[in-house]
Amino acid sequence: MQQVTMKTLVLLALLGIGLHGAAAVTHSLKYFYTASSGVPNFPEHVAVGLVDEVQISHYDSNTMKAEPKQDWMIRATADDPQYWERETQALIGAQQIFKTNIETAKQRFNQTGGVHIAQVMYGCEWDDETGEVNGFNQQGYDGEDFIILDLKTDTWIAPKPQAVITKHKWNNDKARIAQLKNYLTQICPEWLKKYLDYGRSSLLRTVLPSVSLLQKTPSSPVSCHATGFYPDRAMMFWRKDGEELHEEVEYGEILHNHDGSFQMSVNLNLSSVTPEDWRRYDCVFQLSGVEDDIVTKLDKAVIRTNEDKTCIRNVEGNPISMTVIIIAAVVVLALILIAVIGFFIYKKNAKRPPSPVNGSDVLEDLNPKA
Repeated sequence: MQQVTMKTLVLLALLGIGLHGAAAVTHSLKYFYTASSGVPNFPEHVAVGLVDEVQISHYDSNTMKAEPKQDWMIRATADDPQYWERETQALIGAQQIFKTNIETAKQRFNQTGGVHIAQVMYGCEWDDETGEVNGFNQQGYDGEDFIILDLKTDTWIAPKPQAVITKHKWNNDKARIAQLKNYLTQICPEWLKKYLDYGRSSLLRTVLPSVSLLQKTPSSPVSCHATGFYPDRAMMFWRKDGEELHEEVEYGEILHNHDGSFQMSVNLNLSSVTPEDWRRYDCVFQLSGVEDDIVTKLDKAVIRTNEDKTCIRNVEGNPISMTVIIIAAVVVLALILIAVIGFFIYKKNAKRPPSPVNGSDVLEDLNPKA
C-alpha cells in the first residue's frame, strides 16, 4: 500500500484500474483508532472499522459499547455469540493505555495543555483476482506521521525524531513484528473475506449513477457530475473527438453520499472552445465490473446553472436534490474530524477479527521503560 499522510487517511478512495468487464477488485479492511486530549464535547476514545470504505463497527468512550453499523454485521455473533461483548470489554480496558500514550507523546514534544490528537490506521488489502495481499499500520500525532510499519523490511520507521526511541524499542521486539506481519498478511485478509461474505448483497452490488452537466455561470467550467454510484471504483473523464483530454481538465475526488453511495465530478474549461466545437466533446463515466460506459454529450441545452435554485437536474431531466450534495459535504467533514482526532495502540489476536486490544498479548505503549 502506498504510504499516505495522517491528514488524509480517512479520505482515501481505492480507484479501479481497467474498469471494464470482470475486472479485478481490491478489497480492504481498515481500522481507525483515535484518542484526544483537551477536546471538549468529543469522546476521548473512538474506534471505527471499515470494509471497502463502508463503516462496519463503532465504539466510543461515551457509549462504552462496541456496536455494528451494518445490519449484516450482526452475523458475526452467529459464529461467536460473545463477539460484540468481547469487543466492548477489550476497548474499555484499552482506554487507560491510550491516555498514557497521549501523555507520553506530549512529554516527547514538550507539550503541556491544549488540544492534542493522535491516530492510527491499520488493516489489509486483498486483490480478488491475483490474491495479492498488502498490510499496513500507520500511526500519527497532531496530524502528522509518527511511526509506520514497513512490511518490506519488517521494521518500524520514525518520520519524527520524537518517535525514534519508540522505533528502537519496537524494532528490538522481532517476535512481535513477526506476529504483526502474520496478522496483517494472513489473518486480516481471512476476516476481510468473511465480512465480504456477510455483506455480499450490499458490498458487492453495482449501482449506476445519475450524470449531470453543471455550470455556475456561462463563463465557468462545465462540470460533469455523477452521483449515486456504487462501489467507489470508478473513473470519469472528458473526451474530444473520442480521445481522452488531459489539458483544461480538473478532476475532483470521489466523495461519500449520505446513503452510502458515491459522487464525483470532472470539470472542463471551455474558455478557448468555440460554440461550434462543443459537439466534439463528451463526458465518460466508467464503473468497475460494468461493461458499458455512460457517455454524456456536451450540449448547452442540458446544462444546469445557478438559475435553478431548487434543484439540479440530470441529463434525463430528473431532479437531484441539493440535500444529497450538502449532506455529502457534511459527512466528509465529519470523517475529517474523526481522522484528525485519533490514536490507537495495536495488538494482534489470531482467534478473532482485527482488534488491537484483545487477547493474550501485552499492549504496546510509547514508553521504552514500560
